[in-house]
This record gives sequence, C-alpha cells and structure tokens, in this order.
Amino acid sequence: MIKASYQKYVLNFKRPSGTSRGVLTEKETWFILLEKDGKKGIGECGILRTLSIDDRPDYEEKLQWVCQNIHLGKDKLWETMMDFPSIQFGIEQAFLSLESENPFLLFPSAFTKSEKSIFINGLVWMGDEVYMKQQIDDKLANGFKCIKLKIGAIDFQKELDLLRFIRTNFDAETIEIRVDANGAFGLNEALGKLNQLAGFELHSIEQPIAKNNTDRMAELCRETPFPIALDEELIGVFSSEEKEALLEKIKPQYIILKPSLVGGFRGTKEWIALAEKYNIGWWITSALESNIGLNAIAQWTFTLQNPMPQGLGTGALYTNNFDCPLEVKNGQLWYEKDKKWDASKLNFI
Repeated sequence: MIKASYQKYVLNFKRPSGTSRGVLTEKETWFILLEKDGKKGIGECGILRTLSIDDRPDYEEKLQWVCQNIHLGKDKLWETMMDFPSIQFGIEQAFLSLESENPFLLFPSAFTKSEKSIFINGLVWMGDEVYMKQQIDDKLANGFKCIKLKIGAIDFQKELDLLRFIRTNFDAETIEIRVDANGAFGLNEALGKLNQLAGFELHSIEQPIAKNNTDRMAELCRETPFPIALDEELIGVFSSEEKEALLEKIKPQYIILKPSLVGGFRGTKEWIALAEKYNIGWWITSALESNIGLNAIAQWTFTLQNPMPQGLGTGALYTNNFDCPLEVKNGQLWYEKDKKWDASKLNFI
C-alpha cells in the first residue's frame, strides 16, 4: 500500500532575475512524496506561474486528488492529469524514485557514475547593460562555450551592443550564442529585428513572437536568416495530433522541451519523435525547478545522447535549494557521485 502526500516549497532567488514577462524574486514548487514498505519516493511538480498551462486555482486540489488516488498507479494518473503537465512530471519522478534503490538515482548511467558530463548553455538574465555584461564575462571565464541571452526587455540597440561586445572578442567558432525573446517582438517588427540579429552569427532565437500567432510564426520560420526555436508555443498542446499539426504548419528549425511544461518524460518523448519525423532539431531545458526536479531531468537527458548544449544550468539560482551532487564546471554539468543529498527541509532524507 503506497502512502502519498504533497508539500509546497518556495525557492528564493539569490538576486532578482529578469525575463520579458517581469522580474522573479521567488518561485513556488510542489513535491509529491511517496512511501511504501519503508522506501520513499519524491517527485517535483515544477509549476511556473503565468507560464505553465496548469497555473490554475484548483492546482493544489488536483495534487490532493492524486495523493488520494495514488493506488491508480503511474500510467493511469499521468493520463488523468493531461491538463496538468507539471503534475504529470511529478508523478513520473515520484514513482521512479520509489522504485529505485536510491530515491535520487533514477537513470543510472556514465553520467551518474561521474564518468561523463552534459554540455550546457550558460544563462544570461535580463537586466541593465552593466549587469548583463558582467554575467557574460562570468560565463566566459567559467568555460562556457555556449551562452544564452534573454533579450526583449531593455532597449534593443543596447542588446545589439552586448552581442557586438561578445562577437568583437569571440567568433562563432569559439562561443555559440543563443538568444531568447520570450515572445517579446511585435508581429510586424520581428523579421526586421531578426535581420539585425543575423549579423552576429547566432545559433538560434527562441520564440521571437508571442505564442498562438501560428500563421506569422510559420512565415518567420520560412523567411528567417537564422534558426528559430519554439518554446512557449508548445505549452498546452496535449494530443499527438495537435502536436504534429503544429510542427507541420510552423516548420521551426528547433523545438525546446521543458518536461515540467510539456507533460514530463512521456510528453517530451512524444515531441522528440515528431521533431525527428519532420527533421526538426531539439534540446532539453529545465524550467527553474529545484535541484530535485533538475536532477531527474539531467539524468534522463543524458540517456538521450543529444550532443548539443542543453539548458540545465539553473541549480545555483536559489539561496535555499537542496544540496545535491550536481555541479557545473567548465560549461558542463557533472554528477559528483560522492556528494550527499540533503532534502531534510522537506523531511525527506
């Protein structure tokens, strides 16, 4: 008989972190905790307020229902929670964790044995020019070969100046640059801005315009001078038929997959299969989870063997995260197997 409970936890940012949707100072997350025959399991439901499709008033009620109906098992619960992708992900992790010898070792591999690493991009948050330049300097000094800049919040000319600063010092062979507009560009100005950005030999731009403008996004993906990656556009697209129709219509160069926002491992695998069918590139990104969710995503991502830099470098953002074996060194995420976990703030190990 499995006993299930849930718990809320508020993560505090070390410093306010800016996106085009506003500045974040804290981030709530929820955990599903399982217990059976003396063993424990944990899964993180990483909701992102204002962005997650399951940012709804009945969120906690749904978690309560899942815990009351835990006997239904992982697959049935996952299917029942189709409108709540972050809860789907928490369910997957919690059952995997309960079934594992070690509740945090979900996908044993050369990564969890500390033999191999995952290349990641270094994330540069929005802020004033000085702060963004300081972050860029830090990422380059810390050995990142790929950096991702959030753009669309400060003056566009200043953002171009920041890109010029990087390219003056580092060519595209040395440093790969990704930018993320979080849907900030207007429909009519987007192509002009893409043409200006193209001069800096960027790898790609995430979500140049707001989601649900599929006609315009399809035009941009046809006309763009450098690759476009869909991100927010994938949120809230549940059935395989809808997913396929979206990719077939827009034909993006890449899609970016956040398991917490697209239905966990199972939902992400559906997107990957369709992307590969249409010859669309993809990579995996965390969505500001705590180290518990990030650990699950990182271990699973390694098994996919995608050589591109993944978006998994968010573990150091918070003052009150959980101590864990994940460590970023030289632009790579490593699993230091001799380091201990500490999730005692949740009464869990």
